[in-house]
Amino acid sequence: MEIFIHLYQYIFSNTCFPVLEKAIEVGSAFEGWSPRKEDVTYRLILPLKPPRGHIFHLEPGPVWPMRNFRIRVESVCTCEMEQPAGETRCFLHDPEQEHGRNACFSILDDLCTASYLDVQKTARYFQMFVRRSWRALHLAAIHRLTVLPSDRSCKFCVTQRRGKRIFIELLFGVQEGDSDIFVSSQYTEAAYTPSTMWPETYAVAEMKFFSYIARKAHPDTCYLRCLQLCVRCLLGRDFSTYTLKTVMMHVLTAMPLSTWHRRYSWEWLNDILHYLQRCLHEKRLNHFFIGNENVPEEIILPLELRVAEPFNLFQHLTQNPYASEHAKLEFEELRSRVHRMLLDGR
Repeated sequence: MEIFIHLYQYIFSNTCFPVLEKAIEVGSAFEGWSPRKEDVTYRLILPLKPPRGHIFHLEPGPVWPMRNFRIRVESVCTCEMEQPAGETRCFLHDPEQEHGRNACFSILDDLCTASYLDVQKTARYFQMFVRRSWRALHLAAIHRLTVLPSDRSCKFCVTQRRGKRIFIELLFGVQEGDSDIFVSSQYTEAAYTPSTMWPETYAVAEMKFFSYIARKAHPDTCYLRCLQLCVRCLLGRDFSTYTLKTVMMHVLTAMPLSTWHRRYSWEWLNDILHYLQRCLHEKRLNHFFIGNENVPEEIILPLELRVAEPFNLFQHLTQNPYASEHAKLEFEELRSRVHRMLLDGR
């Protein structure tokens, strides 16, 4: 990915294209608990900064169920600002700069809808950039790149000479202040997500949390193996991977890390399942990063998330008795699968 980013920065520096920062590794493949060894998707968030002469405004949108934002792009005067080497002109007030901008790419004209950064337009542009720039790289001689369909990210598959495939997904994100929380191009849980809607993502904070735990834990701990096994047993069930990941983060901050020894794997799996069962009984599983005093200090959260009331991920169970009973049946099947997998030695 660094090759693509360096190439992008070289070609589009000091233009009206969004500025790319270093890609951030996120998700199970980098956190160490991917449920499948084959066809793993490596996900990265590409932080976007506004180009020179522009600013991003994050405007809160509807909550369904998590927070969503729109990113308003605004042109600003740079006459009084310190300019990059060789640049002394302002896009707003210099006729030559304005004419040059109108004649080529403009973030407002090409990547926005009604002045709001458009996820789908951004994704299509980066897909085109990856496809075209790949041909100029020496890797193209030994690997084959296939851009995969996606309207809110840039997905592609790199096939190596011996046939091994590597799946990569690039999500675009804008940082909330100096925190570890971003708004991103990922899908929401709603049936339809407008192209100018950017849902809040906690993926960077989650990656930072698991890195923090890895530094504190003994090398012979079993928490990643326990999470991997539970998630593998979810395949085909209605429980989401994020539910189990949230349970694991709560359990990791509630119990001493010194007790997560590999020889106690059975006991810890039972504790994880017991925690989930209790949450189902109470119809409450709090989001880990919203209103949680146990989040490690190393993880930087926006003030509104730190002081917010805890957010119940199981709120729907309180409103739908059928969903609650179905979730309990799903839990019994999950627990049975975990125990069978342990007995089989997998």
